Amino acid sequence: MMAARSMTQRHLIELMPKCRGRLTADAPLAQVTWFRVGGPAEVLFRPADADDLAEFLERLPNDVPVTLIGVASNLLVRDGGVPGVTIRLGRGFADIACAGDTLTVGAAALDLNVAVVARDAGVAGLEFLSGIPGTIGGALRMNGGAYGREMADLLVAAQAVGRDGARLTFSNEQMGFTYRHADAPTDCVFTGAVLRGVPGDRLEIARRMAEIAEKRADSQPVRSRTGGSTFKNPDGHKAWELIDKAGCRGLSIGDAQVSEMHCNFLINQGNARAADLEALGEEVRRRVFDSSGVTLEWEIKRVGVPGEGTAQ
Repeated sequence: MMAARSMTQRHLIELMPKCRGRLTADAPLAQVTWFRVGGPAEVLFRPADADDLAEFLERLPNDVPVTLIGVASNLLVRDGGVPGVTIRLGRGFADIACAGDTLTVGAAALDLNVAVVARDAGVAGLEFLSGIPGTIGGALRMNGGAYGREMADLLVAAQAVGRDGARLTFSNEQMGFTYRHADAPTDCVFTGAVLRGVPGDRLEIARRMAEIAEKRADSQPVRSRTGGSTFKNPDGHKAWELIDKAGCRGLSIGDAQVSEMHCNFLINQGNARAADLEALGEEVRRRVFDSSGVTLEWEIKRVGVPGEGTAQ
């Protein structure tokens, strides 16, 4: 857990550089995460725009850790909270513009909204984004994909701000995309992207998006407190099948449970702690390894520090 301050210690927020955006001390994060768990951000920064973000990071002391979150759909915030500065991009990073078969989008734009704009413009190839409950920034970071396509199929260029405040641009090749991974520097903050689809029929695009929505509703616990797919699919395997064969469907620790509907999803049944969800995930990994010899790799991003009384 983040260490308590003495009466004479200054709060980190007092050391922050000036900005045009919003700075909040000890900002609760649980209610913005899809799991509805986790401790606070020591400082939460919501930049006004990319210039504000760049100036802030340029002036931020190098020893202050920085964590980026989006809509927190594929994120587990630990119970002790997140030390340093947590950055969350807002409306200034959510614009979507379409010209021909090319879309220019902000990193905070919802994947679904990008798919809808593409549909309305008759641009095909982005339908899969409607099945990913996150933002373009998150999709860039993990080469987000579903239903046979991924960001690597769309990206022309990505814009970012480095930890030192430098403005950066990455081509598709420079992103180094592999399965659910990008090789771009982990400390850069994506601010936007240029995506390219192909001309398509609006009705056919709409039909495909409706099909994706129906598949999600039929196979995933979309109405539960969940973090999406918990583990990456190992080479030659599907994670959910390995989990099922290991007897983990419905397995629980406290109010954390492996979904009965789709066992690569963990759900918070009501009062789970982040520690319960993480412990359950680790127990699933142990049982899958004992059953199949395959080591599952977390797809959900875990950030922050454990809470008091949590095993390290």
